[in-house]
Amino acid sequence: MSIAEAGEFGLIARIVARLETGTASLLGPGDDAAVVAAPDRRVVASTDILVDGRHFRRDWSSASDVGHRAAAANLADIAAMGAAPTALLVALCMPADLDPAWAEELAGGLSAEAGLVGAGVVGGDMSSSPTLTVAVTALGDLDGRQPVVRSGARPGDVLALAGRTGHAAAGYTILSRGFRTPKLLVEAHRRPEVPYAAGPAAARAGATSMIDISDGLLQDLGHIAAASAVGIDVDRGAFEIPAQMRDAASALGVDPYAWLLAGGDDHALAATFPAGTALPPGWRTIGRVHEGAGVTVDGRAWQGDKGWDHFR
Repeated sequence: MSIAEAGEFGLIARIVARLETGTASLLGPGDDAAVVAAPDRRVVASTDILVDGRHFRRDWSSASDVGHRAAAANLADIAAMGAAPTALLVALCMPADLDPAWAEELAGGLSAEAGLVGAGVVGGDMSSSPTLTVAVTALGDLDGRQPVVRSGARPGDVLALAGRTGHAAAGYTILSRGFRTPKLLVEAHRRPEVPYAAGPAAARAGATSMIDISDGLLQDLGHIAAASAVGIDVDRGAFEIPAQMRDAASALGVDPYAWLLAGGDDHALAATFPAGTALPPGWRTIGRVHEGAGVTVDGRAWQGDKGWDHFR
């Protein structure tokens, strides 16, 4: 059976049956709009799009993988503001000949990833399209805190990281060369492991700025440096290269630091903290903020790509 045979409303019914709406949902799918609780009386919102052949490949990733990844990309942005995710809205554009089971499995992945943070999928839309596209909007709650923005870093601050970098980029390179191992790296490309709790924890600890590392550490730190009008220096020695990554880099002729410093899609969180701050669990120091501009590595300009640019 294809989506065309199942019909729009038949497919919606099958997808909704796979969804958990989360604790913040007061009214889930089934009406013109959902109703989501906002205890803080402010709503944090973010949107990301995944396009088949551009952000994922169906011969590399299952529909569930794509669902996990689409949810994670948005939930990480909410966490990077110091907020707790509450709900997801999902828009699907799909070829009419797509198997409905793929869409159902996608919904399962979306719902499962949202469930990791107590959020749910509360609604969305769908349309026929020759290109399979998944667009997700995430909502979050600040729980009375101020949002942690990119423009708050100050000279003297400590730069810290929660989560891992380079794993998803390494997995992408491995898959693009026709290999399927090592599993640690390939699975990192398919499903990121996001340190969601680290975002609100950083906010409570007094983080002065924060960002989700989606396009590459150096490139995303550049957004903090520009917004805060400061310079940021990254300590390359702060990064441990896992044995599987080192072996893969050697076999493929890649500098592993190119993955660690410029690879995206792991959705680690980077933040700056005032000097002397006791970092929350899961955070580690990787550099310093200073007067100046731009991002350097060990005091020098990085020679090579700094990260992903959709139009470059």
